[in-house]
Amino acid sequence: MNLFLIIFIISIAIIILFLIAPAYSSKEQRKPFQNKNIAHRGLHSNDHVVPENSLAAFQDAVKAGYGIELDLQLSKDKKLVVFHDDNLKRVCGVDKRVDELTYEELKKLSISNSNEYIPLFSEVLHLVNGCVPLVVELKNGRNNRLLCETTYELLKGYHGDYCIESFQPLIVAWFRKHAKEVLRGQLSAPMTEFKGELKNYEAFALSNLLSNAIARPQFVAYHKGKHPFLVSLCYALGAMRVVWTVRPNDDIKKIESKNDTIIFEFYSPDVTFKN
Repeated sequence: MNLFLIIFIISIAIIILFLIAPAYSSKEQRKPFQNKNIAHRGLHSNDHVVPENSLAAFQDAVKAGYGIELDLQLSKDKKLVVFHDDNLKRVCGVDKRVDELTYEELKKLSISNSNEYIPLFSEVLHLVNGCVPLVVELKNGRNNRLLCETTYELLKGYHGDYCIESFQPLIVAWFRKHAKEVLRGQLSAPMTEFKGELKNYEAFALSNLLSNAIARPQFVAYHKGKHPFLVSLCYALGAMRVVWTVRPNDDIKKIESKNDTIIFEFYSPDVTFKN
Protein backbone atom coordinates (compact mmCIF):
# COMPACT_ATOMS: atom_id res chain seq x y z
CA MET A 1 0.00 0.00 0.00
CA ASN A 2 1.54 3.29 -1.06
CA LEU A 3 1.81 6.32 1.17
CA PHE A 4 -0.79 8.31 -0.77
CA LEU A 5 -3.43 5.62 -0.26
CA ILE A 6 -2.66 5.38 3.45
CA ILE A 7 -3.00 9.14 3.85
CA PHE A 8 -6.24 9.09 1.85
CA ILE A 9 -7.77 6.35 4.03
CA ILE A 10 -6.72 8.09 7.24
CA SER A 11 -8.17 11.38 5.95
CA ILE A 12 -11.52 9.77 5.14
CA ALA A 13 -11.61 8.14 8.58
CA ILE A 14 -10.92 11.49 10.27
CA ILE A 15 -13.66 13.19 8.24
CA ILE A 16 -16.18 10.48 9.15
CA LEU A 17 -15.27 10.69 12.83
CA PHE A 18 -15.69 14.45 12.70
CA LEU A 19 -19.11 14.17 11.06
CA ILE A 20 -20.62 11.63 13.46
CA ALA A 21 -18.93 12.54 16.76
CA PRO A 22 -21.42 13.26 19.57
CA ALA A 23 -21.07 15.91 22.25
CA TYR A 24 -20.20 15.13 25.84
CA SER A 25 -22.99 14.65 28.37
CA SER A 26 -22.43 14.76 32.10
CA LYS A 27 -23.47 12.09 34.59
CA GLU A 28 -25.87 14.63 36.10
CA GLN A 29 -27.55 15.21 32.72
CA ARG A 30 -27.89 11.49 32.08
CA LYS A 31 -29.12 10.48 35.53
CA PRO A 32 -32.88 11.19 35.14
CA PHE A 33 -32.98 9.03 32.00
CA GLN A 34 -30.36 6.36 32.67
CA ASN A 35 -31.89 2.85 32.68
CA LYS A 36 -35.40 4.31 32.55
CA ASN A 37 -38.45 3.15 30.63
CA ILE A 38 -40.16 6.11 28.95
CA ALA A 39 -43.84 5.92 27.93
CA HIS A 40 -44.19 6.79 24.24
CA ARG A 41 -46.74 9.62 23.86
CA GLY A 42 -47.75 8.91 27.44
CA LEU A 43 -49.13 5.64 28.75
CA HIS A 44 -51.70 5.27 26.00
CA SER A 45 -53.52 2.09 25.05
CA ASN A 46 -53.60 0.22 21.75
CA ASP A 47 -57.42 0.30 21.74
CA HIS A 48 -57.42 4.13 22.05
CA VAL A 49 -59.44 4.06 25.27
CA VAL A 50 -56.55 6.14 26.60
CA PRO A 51 -55.39 8.00 23.48
CA GLU A 52 -51.86 9.07 22.62
CA ASN A 53 -50.52 12.47 23.69
CA SER A 54 -53.56 13.07 25.91
CA LEU A 55 -53.73 14.39 29.44
CA ALA A 56 -55.16 10.99 30.47
CA ALA A 57 -52.14 9.19 29.01
CA PHE A 58 -49.76 11.56 30.77
CA GLN A 59 -51.63 11.23 34.05
CA ASP A 60 -51.46 7.43 33.86
CA ALA A 61 -47.72 7.57 33.15
CA VAL A 62 -47.16 9.79 36.17
CA LYS A 63 -49.17 7.43 38.39
CA ALA A 64 -47.10 4.48 37.18
CA GLY A 65 -43.82 6.38 37.62
CA TYR A 66 -42.77 6.25 33.97
CA GLY A 67 -40.96 9.01 32.18
CA ILE A 68 -42.94 10.55 29.33
CA GLU A 69 -42.12 11.10 25.67
CA LEU A 70 -44.28 13.65 23.88
CA ASP A 71 -44.42 15.71 20.68
CA LEU A 72 -44.56 19.48 20.23
CA GLN A 73 -45.61 21.73 17.38
CA LEU A 74 -47.19 25.13 16.84
CA SER A 75 -50.82 25.93 16.09
CA LYS A 76 -51.83 28.61 13.59
CA ASP A 77 -51.85 31.20 16.40
CA LYS A 78 -48.42 30.03 17.62
CA LYS A 79 -49.61 28.10 20.66
CA LEU A 80 -47.40 25.20 21.73
CA VAL A 81 -49.52 22.07 21.41
CA VAL A 82 -48.84 18.40 22.11
CA PHE A 83 -49.57 16.39 18.97
CA HIS A 84 -47.56 13.98 16.82
CA ASP A 85 -48.69 14.09 13.19
CA ASP A 86 -48.45 17.12 10.92
CA ASN A 87 -51.97 16.30 9.74
CA LEU A 88 -54.96 15.81 12.04
CA LYS A 89 -56.67 13.11 9.97
CA ARG A 90 -55.32 9.92 11.59
CA VAL A 91 -55.99 10.99 15.16
CA CYS A 92 -58.85 13.50 14.87
CA GLY A 93 -60.49 12.69 11.54
CA VAL A 94 -59.91 16.17 10.10
CA ASP A 95 -57.84 16.50 6.93
CA LYS A 96 -55.97 19.65 7.92
CA ARG A 97 -52.52 20.45 9.20
CA VAL A 98 -52.12 21.33 12.87
CA ASP A 99 -50.65 24.70 11.95
CA GLU A 100 -53.72 25.54 9.82
CA LEU A 101 -55.99 25.78 12.88
CA THR A 102 -55.95 28.04 15.93
CA TYR A 103 -55.73 26.45 19.33
CA GLU A 104 -59.38 27.21 20.04
CA GLU A 105 -60.25 25.25 16.89
CA LEU A 106 -57.87 22.41 17.79
CA LYS A 107 -59.22 22.11 21.31
CA LYS A 108 -62.71 21.34 19.96
CA LEU A 109 -61.43 18.19 18.25
CA SER A 110 -61.58 14.78 19.89
CA ILE A 111 -58.46 12.61 20.10
CA SER A 112 -59.32 9.16 18.71
CA ASN A 113 -63.06 9.60 19.38
CA SER A 114 -62.48 9.98 23.11
CA ASN A 115 -63.32 12.71 25.57
CA GLU A 116 -59.71 13.89 25.41
CA TYR A 117 -58.61 17.04 23.57
CA ILE A 118 -55.29 18.25 22.18
CA PRO A 119 -53.49 19.77 25.19
CA LEU A 120 -51.22 22.74 25.45
CA PHE A 121 -47.67 21.95 26.51
CA SER A 122 -48.17 24.25 29.51
CA GLU A 123 -51.06 22.04 30.67
CA VAL A 124 -48.86 18.96 30.48
CA LEU A 125 -46.09 20.63 32.45
CA HIS A 126 -48.59 21.64 35.12
CA LEU A 127 -49.92 18.06 35.30
CA VAL A 128 -46.52 16.36 35.45
CA ASN A 129 -45.12 18.97 37.86
CA GLY A 130 -41.63 17.47 37.92
CA CYS A 131 -42.81 14.03 39.07
CA VAL A 132 -41.25 12.12 36.14
CA PRO A 133 -38.67 13.01 33.47
CA LEU A 134 -39.83 14.30 30.09
CA VAL A 135 -38.43 13.48 26.65
CA VAL A 136 -39.64 16.38 24.52
CA GLU A 137 -39.65 15.84 20.76
CA LEU A 138 -39.85 18.98 18.62
CA LYS A 139 -41.51 18.25 15.29
CA ASN A 140 -40.08 19.63 12.09
CA GLY A 141 -42.41 22.38 10.84
CA ARG A 142 -42.74 25.68 9.06
CA ASN A 143 -41.29 27.84 11.82
CA ASN A 144 -38.68 25.79 13.66
CA ARG A 145 -36.91 28.77 15.16
CA LEU A 146 -40.08 29.99 16.86
CA LEU A 147 -40.86 26.44 17.96
CA CYS A 148 -37.44 26.19 19.63
CA GLU A 149 -37.68 29.61 21.24
CA THR A 150 -41.22 29.03 22.56
CA THR A 151 -40.36 25.59 23.90
CA TYR A 152 -37.22 26.77 25.65
CA GLU A 153 -38.92 29.79 27.22
CA LEU A 154 -41.57 27.53 28.72
CA LEU A 155 -39.08 24.93 29.92
CA LYS A 156 -36.84 27.51 31.58
CA GLY A 157 -39.57 28.06 34.14
CA TYR A 158 -40.25 24.34 34.64
CA HIS A 159 -38.88 22.67 37.76
CA GLY A 160 -38.43 19.12 36.57
CA ASP A 161 -36.11 16.89 34.55
CA TYR A 162 -36.34 17.01 30.77
CA CYS A 163 -34.38 16.58 27.57
CA ILE A 164 -35.15 17.49 23.97
CA GLU A 165 -34.89 15.53 20.74
CA SER A 166 -35.79 15.93 17.09
CA PHE A 167 -35.42 14.31 13.68
CA GLN A 168 -34.49 17.75 12.36
CA PRO A 169 -30.75 18.34 13.03
CA LEU A 170 -31.18 22.11 12.83
CA ILE A 171 -33.59 21.99 15.77
CA VAL A 172 -31.05 20.03 17.82
CA ALA A 173 -28.39 22.50 16.69
CA TRP A 174 -30.51 25.41 17.94
CA PHE A 175 -30.42 23.95 21.45
CA ARG A 176 -26.70 23.29 21.06
CA LYS A 177 -26.19 27.00 20.47
CA HIS A 178 -28.82 28.61 22.70
CA ALA A 179 -29.43 26.11 25.53
CA LYS A 180 -26.19 24.25 26.18
CA GLU A 181 -27.39 23.07 29.60
CA VAL A 182 -30.26 21.07 28.07
CA LEU A 183 -29.54 17.42 27.23
CA ARG A 184 -30.21 17.09 23.51
CA GLY A 185 -30.67 14.12 21.22
CA GLN A 186 -30.86 13.23 17.55
CA LEU A 187 -33.73 11.01 16.47
CA SER A 188 -32.99 8.69 13.59
CA ALA A 189 -33.83 5.41 11.89
CA PRO A 190 -32.81 3.26 8.91
CA MET A 191 -33.29 4.83 5.46
CA THR A 192 -36.45 2.79 4.80
CA GLU A 193 -38.26 4.65 7.61
CA PHE A 194 -37.89 7.92 5.70
CA LYS A 195 -39.26 6.69 2.37
CA GLY A 196 -41.51 9.34 0.86
CA GLU A 197 -40.50 11.92 3.48
CA LEU A 198 -36.89 12.71 2.59
CA LYS A 199 -34.76 12.68 -0.52
CA ASN A 200 -32.42 9.69 -0.72
CA TYR A 201 -29.30 11.66 0.15
CA GLU A 202 -31.06 13.30 3.11
CA ALA A 203 -32.27 9.92 4.37
CA PHE A 204 -28.77 8.47 3.99
CA ALA A 205 -27.17 11.32 5.92
CA LEU A 206 -29.73 11.23 8.73
CA SER A 207 -29.82 7.45 9.07
CA ASN A 208 -26.00 7.38 9.32
CA LEU A 209 -25.82 10.41 11.66
CA LEU A 210 -23.70 12.45 9.25
CA SER A 211 -25.66 15.50 10.41
CA ASN A 212 -24.07 15.22 13.87
CA ALA A 213 -21.52 17.76 12.68
CA ILE A 214 -24.37 20.30 12.80
CA ALA A 215 -26.28 19.11 15.85
CA ARG A 216 -23.61 17.47 18.04
CA PRO A 217 -26.24 15.49 19.96
CA GLN A 218 -25.45 14.04 23.38
CA PHE A 219 -27.72 11.07 22.82
CA VAL A 220 -29.00 9.27 19.77
CA ALA A 221 -32.54 7.89 19.81
CA TYR A 222 -32.54 5.24 17.08
CA HIS A 223 -35.28 2.97 15.80
CA LYS A 224 -35.21 -0.52 17.31
CA GLY A 225 -33.51 -3.29 15.39
CA LYS A 226 -30.31 -3.22 13.40
CA HIS A 227 -28.57 0.05 12.77
CA PRO A 228 -25.67 1.10 10.52
CA PHE A 229 -22.03 0.82 11.52
CA LEU A 230 -21.70 4.59 11.88
CA VAL A 231 -24.45 4.60 14.51
CA SER A 232 -22.57 1.95 16.50
CA LEU A 233 -19.43 4.03 16.10
CA CYS A 234 -21.24 7.11 17.41
CA TYR A 235 -22.32 5.13 20.47
CA ALA A 236 -18.74 3.92 20.93
CA LEU A 237 -17.65 7.56 20.89
CA GLY A 238 -19.86 8.25 23.90
CA ALA A 239 -23.39 9.04 22.74
CA MET A 240 -26.10 7.95 25.15
CA ARG A 241 -28.09 5.05 23.65
CA VAL A 242 -31.85 5.57 23.40
CA VAL A 243 -34.16 3.22 21.49
CA TRP A 244 -37.71 3.65 20.14
CA THR A 245 -40.42 2.34 20.05
CA VAL A 246 -40.26 -0.97 21.91
CA ARG A 247 -43.41 -3.12 21.99
CA PRO A 248 -44.42 -6.37 23.77
CA ASN A 249 -43.41 -8.68 20.91
CA ASP A 250 -39.84 -7.35 20.80
CA ASP A 251 -36.87 -9.05 22.46
CA ILE A 252 -37.05 -6.73 25.46
CA LYS A 253 -34.25 -8.30 27.48
CA LYS A 254 -31.84 -8.00 24.57
CA ILE A 255 -32.88 -4.40 24.00
CA GLU A 256 -32.38 -3.60 27.69
CA SER A 257 -28.87 -5.05 27.58
CA LYS A 258 -27.82 -2.71 24.77
CA ASN A 259 -29.42 0.63 25.62
CA ASP A 260 -29.40 3.33 28.26
CA THR A 261 -33.02 4.42 27.83
CA ILE A 262 -36.05 2.70 26.31
CA ILE A 263 -39.09 4.42 24.80
CA PHE A 264 -41.94 1.88 24.91
CA GLU A 265 -45.65 1.44 24.28
CA PHE A 266 -48.48 -1.07 24.79
CA TYR A 267 -47.01 -2.94 27.75
CA SER A 268 -46.12 -2.22 31.38
CA PRO A 269 -42.42 -2.74 32.13
CA ASP A 270 -40.66 -1.89 35.37
CA VAL A 271 -39.89 1.79 35.77
CA THR A 272 -36.16 1.02 35.56
CA PHE A 273 -34.13 -1.77 34.00
CA LYS A 274 -30.59 -3.16 34.16
CA ASN A 275 -28.26 -3.40 31.17
